[in-house]
Amino acid sequence: MSRAAIRYAKAVLQKANENNTEAVLFGDMQSVYKTIEDSRELQTVLQSPVIKANDKKEALLKIFSGQSETTHSLIRVLVDNKRTSLLGNVAKSYIDLYNDAQGVKVATVITAVPLSDELENKVMAKVKELTGSEKVTLKNEVDPAIIGGFILRVGDIQYNASIANQFGNLKREFSKSI
Repeated sequence: MSRAAIRYAKAVLQKANENNTEAVLFGDMQSVYKTIEDSRELQTVLQSPVIKANDKKEALLKIFSGQSETTHSLIRVLVDNKRTSLLGNVAKSYIDLYNDAQGVKVATVITAVPLSDELENKVMAKVKELTGSEKVTLKNEVDPAIIGGFILRVGDIQYNASIANQFGNLKREFSKSI
């Protein structure tokens, strides 16, 4: 995450705190982040030096027309400062800052296939035990390359119980003994 994106996110969070709209903006930023993440075309438009700033602003205000005025102001400021490429990172930074302020721990679990409800509940229980926090959000990423098992990340803690990792360990042990 760039320092500039974090600065913009902090400014937006400060404005939201003044207006008591932190939760509304949290919803906005989740929507903005997901929309940008899911659209390769939108990412290209935001990065493009060829597309005029005004056209970017019009497109973004249309795409996010259902969002709050603060989100619209953020879009205008980013466009005016020629920083539209930061919008996704600003949204992500805001989400992280908001979660930190609320004491919410975000855990990422990477699996080869989507989590079942039963496994999700077990992972949530483990994360709550590890963090000591009742406020936990679980994000599931699917990566078939890990073959099976899972990788769990909470803050700077990572627990790798993937089959790919176990194969790697076996391979290293085997090559040491030759």
